[in-house]
Amino acid sequence: MSNNNILKYESKIWNTADLLRSSGFKESDFPKFMMPFFALAMVESRFIRMAGELRAEVGDELSNEDFLELIKDGDQGYNVYLFEHNKRLKDICKNDKSFEIDFDAYMGGFDSETKDLLGVDRAEGDKFLDLYGVVRQLKAKKIFYAYVKEWSEVDLKSYDNSEITTLEEHIKRKWADISAETAGEQYTPDDVISLISEIVATKIENSGSFLKIYDPTCGGGNMLYGVEDRINQKFSTPTATYGQDWNDALFALAKIESRFRPDSQIEYGNTLTDDKYPFEEFDIVVANPPYGVDWKGFRSEITNDKTGRFHDTPAVSDGQLLFLQHLISKMNLQGMGVVVHNGSTLFSGDAGSGESNIRKWLFDQDIVEAIIQLPTDEFFNTGIFTYLWVLNKNKKYKNRVMMINASDKFVPMKKNKGKKRKEIDEPNRLDIVKTLTEFKDNEYAKVFEKEFFYFNKQALMLTNLDVNGKSFEDELPPKKKSLKLTPLKIVQDEITVDEFSYNDIGKLDEIKETIKAFDYKESDLRVYVDEDVYYFYDSDRETLIKQSQEKQEELGCGKIVIKSSHKKATKTKEANITITVELRADYSKDYEIIPYSSEEELNQKNIDDFMAKYISKPFELLDNVVGVEINFNKIFYKPQKLRPLETILAELSEINSELVEMESELGL
Repeated sequence: MSNNNILKYESKIWNTADLLRSSGFKESDFPKFMMPFFALAMVESRFIRMAGELRAEVGDELSNEDFLELIKDGDQGYNVYLFEHNKRLKDICKNDKSFEIDFDAYMGGFDSETKDLLGVDRAEGDKFLDLYGVVRQLKAKKIFYAYVKEWSEVDLKSYDNSEITTLEEHIKRKWADISAETAGEQYTPDDVISLISEIVATKIENSGSFLKIYDPTCGGGNMLYGVEDRINQKFSTPTATYGQDWNDALFALAKIESRFRPDSQIEYGNTLTDDKYPFEEFDIVVANPPYGVDWKGFRSEITNDKTGRFHDTPAVSDGQLLFLQHLISKMNLQGMGVVVHNGSTLFSGDAGSGESNIRKWLFDQDIVEAIIQLPTDEFFNTGIFTYLWVLNKNKKYKNRVMMINASDKFVPMKKNKGKKRKEIDEPNRLDIVKTLTEFKDNEYAKVFEKEFFYFNKQALMLTNLDVNGKSFEDELPPKKKSLKLTPLKIVQDEITVDEFSYNDIGKLDEIKETIKAFDYKESDLRVYVDEDVYYFYDSDRETLIKQSQEKQEELGCGKIVIKSSHKKATKTKEANITITVELRADYSKDYEIIPYSSEEELNQKNIDDFMAKYISKPFELLDNVVGVEINFNKIFYKPQKLRPLETILAELSEINSELVEMESELGL
């Protein structure tokens, strides 16, 4: 790793935006202009380093012609202008008069794959970075030479991939601040990649066996290659990396880097609908999929997927749990992984929802080893809590899950980077990993049986009662659901309906609106069945009342249902509108959240005990759905210590004295 700080180029690169801004380009388009040249600087630096390393390996005795053939045979890319004429981009920029001719020759000297990645040619085909289109627009604004000259001074030759990735993160973070196209994308900072790598390293035996590492949303490759580099630093284990992404520009960066690694394969496309590794399984999977990005654009492909990857689907507004299921499908029998998510994957969706069903499947399969809550303000363009899901198909501690609240395991950064204000430094990283390895409770971590996160969502039908504990159900004959009345008139709020068969069908809407406005819970609604006998609902006593001259009779909790219907004409009757009234018992559907047990008898006892303790009304148990939810706030809740009343009163008195003094000074 270089002794020079690569971030010195951050401001240099961003200065190129001044040229774009002064020429009238929109800020949201800046990434489109800057990314191809960032990739070009990266390609040139990698080519020069590759050639230098190769020359050091073969020595000076090999002829230049043979050496160039050796570079071509290496299949890592080639540039005629760079290798055969020994001219870099900065050399081309020394002569503004021949610049455009030299630039065209320089770009034309690349191998075909590099041309495709950079988008050098106008010809149709894959162009992941549209360098041709960018150059054309820069020429039209007459800033082409000045713009390229700025970029030619960015010399990345002495930096390795990890350092280049760090610079890339900083630039992309600024792009994310101004471009809506990056919504939901969270670029993983180096300290989080280091933590993920340390976790992965605890699961690896230094046996020298081959390890396959996979990232289905690899972006520019910073996490995928960052994990690989750290594993290679710790172990002698050979590794191979596999990645996929469908962001054109980021795919190009990852693909460029892949050519300079011993065994790396990067594919282009949407992982969820076009898995480029359908028959591959991996030892290690890592990912930081986009947050809160919907998948409605390819909903049909997901719901009709035949691979068996998706055991359920989450809400269409957030596809994180689709990526999580895909990752698990790619783990081999001994595989493990670490995935970065926001909090929605922990608790979104009620029992029976796609999200809850996915979590339940994960826990049923005993794949989740731990979930780690990271500090807020850890990522460049979001300040929210984020979480590491540690997945393992070969768990040491079966049927148990560790929750680690690492929200305080950070040091403040000396200088903020966007919204990133905190950093998980090495001592904190090692402490987190040690806690995970020991798998024991401590002050910021707890181990649970996986069933702790399950719950019963028990549906029940409640029979509502009046103040005397009576339901109208008690007034009904067996198997009868209601008592039908023959109304004489209905009165409420000075509105009277006293004709109950209308031949004028045109009044149907008017009558429906009148009936819709009736509210049986208002005590002035009266349904007369005789001039001296009517029914109403007493809201204070929550009971139906039958009122006559002789007496008032409480019938129990119930409701008055008034309906209108259109009766078609028959041979004996014209078409008409009929109004009917029924008295019914009052029921309400409710749900209760009850602790769960996998033992059927014990689970039923939990439900029965809960009902006996908390439900006082008559009830009927309906459907029961088992859900899974993870609530960090509940698990690690710390009640705030209340201050003494005397202290609060003293502070209020002091504030009051200050207010009086201020009023006096103002002459009030």
